[in-house]
Amino acid sequence: MRGFRNAGRAAVRLLTRRRRVPPGPYTVLVTGASVGVGLELAKILLSTHHRLVLTARASSLDRFAAEGIVANDRVLLLPLDVTIPEEREALMRAVEARWGGVDVLVNNAGVSYRAVAEHTPDEDMMLQLQANYLGPMALARRVLPHMRGRRFGRIINVSSVGGMTAMPTMSAYSASKFALEGASESLWYEVRPWGISVSLVRPGFINSDGFRKVLFTPQGARALADPKDAYHHHYLNMGELVGALMQLTFHSPEDVAETIAGLIGQRSPPLRVPGTWDALVFDLLRRFLPARMYHRLLYAGLPRIWEWGGGPPP
Repeated sequence: MRGFRNAGRAAVRLLTRRRRVPPGPYTVLVTGASVGVGLELAKILLSTHHRLVLTARASSLDRFAAEGIVANDRVLLLPLDVTIPEEREALMRAVEARWGGVDVLVNNAGVSYRAVAEHTPDEDMMLQLQANYLGPMALARRVLPHMRGRRFGRIINVSSVGGMTAMPTMSAYSASKFALEGASESLWYEVRPWGISVSLVRPGFINSDGFRKVLFTPQGARALADPKDAYHHHYLNMGELVGALMQLTFHSPEDVAETIAGLIGQRSPPLRVPGTWDALVFDLLRRFLPARMYHRLLYAGLPRIWEWGGGPPP
């Protein structure tokens, strides 16, 4: 009975209470802002009245100038490798000294390793987790005291279709995105009482050359180059498939950036947001198909699966 009573009260509060959204401008921190989705988001936000903190690895900071983005009274351009604690702390101290803290955190920076599980040693797995999960969550922890003090904040974590369904040769990447999704969902419950929203934006395939920038573990690179390796066709066929899909899709990095920018001003942003149409399709399939059918369907759709394993499928 108490459960029914509490559920009723929660429903009434949800329907009657309007969440207060402080007027801007907000201080918006975007990681990985020198390329791809991050760069397109930076360009969109430059046309707003928000204060911007745009970060990139130190070796990539010159890309901002090449895109016509320069530091000024409402734009900070700072170096950040999200995997390095000292750089995260230096960044936050600089923002706090300038504007008091971060109101909107967009965890966009990340990397992608391609390797089957057998070819992913512990050190490469940890590098993937540090870039896509541990680093972003460390930044989230760091900005939360300021957000709680204001009773307002936005944490937007850029996930992936790989965070809802795993693909062959992407086990470490999917592990990092699954971890980010689980932590973000927990965080959504924890910080909601302070008016802080947590959102996961899940892009699928984007029309870009990003697939050429994925990293290989040493054993994975050898397997791709060696036709006699047991996993050669895993790498070869999946690379061809992902490359073709990223070239054929009509979604661009700007489309995903517009989705992220739209969440900043929403009164109550949702937890999960599809970034592309294929992300929505995968989400619907996962929700409504029986798990056994879902996995068999995806397995049957893998590229030239009959070549994998060196013989006909069992």
